[in-house]
Amino acid sequence: MKTYRVAILGCRSRGTSAARAYHAHPRTKVVGLCDLIEDRLNTLGDELDLDARFTDLDEMIRQTGPDIVAIPTAPALHAPLALRVLEHGVNIEVEKPMGMDLIETDAVMNKAAEKGVQTAVHHQWRLSAWNQAVNHAYQAGKIGELRYIYASGKGYYGGFGLMEIGTHVLTQVIKYGGHCQSVTAHATTRGRPITPQDVLPAPRGNGTVAGDHVTATLQFANGVTGTLLQHKFKQIELDAHVVELYGTEGRLMWHPRGAWWLPNPHVPPANERDAWEALTPIYADSFAQAVEKTPPDLKLNEGDYWFVDEYVRALDEGREHECSGAEGSHVVEIIMGIFESAAYGTRVDLPQSNREHPLIRWRRETGLDAPEPMPMTDPEWHIEEEKRLGG
Repeated sequence: MKTYRVAILGCRSRGTSAARAYHAHPRTKVVGLCDLIEDRLNTLGDELDLDARFTDLDEMIRQTGPDIVAIPTAPALHAPLALRVLEHGVNIEVEKPMGMDLIETDAVMNKAAEKGVQTAVHHQWRLSAWNQAVNHAYQAGKIGELRYIYASGKGYYGGFGLMEIGTHVLTQVIKYGGHCQSVTAHATTRGRPITPQDVLPAPRGNGTVAGDHVTATLQFANGVTGTLLQHKFKQIELDAHVVELYGTEGRLMWHPRGAWWLPNPHVPPANERDAWEALTPIYADSFAQAVEKTPPDLKLNEGDYWFVDEYVRALDEGREHECSGAEGSHVVEIIMGIFESAAYGTRVDLPQSNREHPLIRWRRETGLDAPEPMPMTDPEWHIEEEKRLGG
């Protein structure tokens, strides 16, 4: 059984989490680390007892010969670095979102096809133990025929929430609904419809966004519809972060900390709390052994581990990863469709023929230049947004 060689490009928190999962899995071996910040590079290198540390990604790939390169970097660098790595003809996994617009995701997919390698997008929650439990119940017919999907973020500024948590939520939605056929969306800033002046660079380098409240209706095949809420709350509310499947015979709910089944889809609210049945999380076969080998002061994320386990099986079987580039690209397609629908006030059929970012196009069509730069950190960004709005 082949052991897959893995190089990590970026040693911040997400890179560290990914590296631990690859280091712990019995079928993968971390062979190289790369980061421009030597303190981060050395901290992770010391943890993994790995001397192959680089500040140049091309040199890392040439010297270590990886089968997979993980790219857990800042969002705006995802597509540019993916393209650079793909030139080496290496399979990649890239953090979400796959790109800041459809031009970027198209370029990554085309380059991967040209090189004949795999792309995967690190949507670990789609593979997490709680979602495995939901999927097991769904495939067993626990809710009958799917008819509706409800999904919500956890309270980030709406447009930013789409590019941050919305990517995770949407990949779970399309896992069950299939690819989205069209979207209709409404976005507001302080309760009024967005204008081109509300188009802003997102915090954390998450591209171009608009709207503090975003509500979208998604249309899938066979009459299945979905609702996605990305609404700004006064503070982050993890309990609001859910994906719920409504079927003809019941409901299933995913939450980052649990999963539940409701045997009857129409239980009165007074009885609903007692009617939900907790599901049992499903872990990858080797996860328990990996936890035992991991020092207790270091966290091994089970969703990241599931992601690694799925990549091993996909490469063994010569098939795409469940969180493939095609799935990650479609998530960005939906998000761009939501922004276009909110800006132009119309239903948007997918895929879109115009691959340019719709909010940038909207501003240009109204005679506005590119939006002014904004701070990268969330608190400073929100202060500047309040100033812009006169608050």
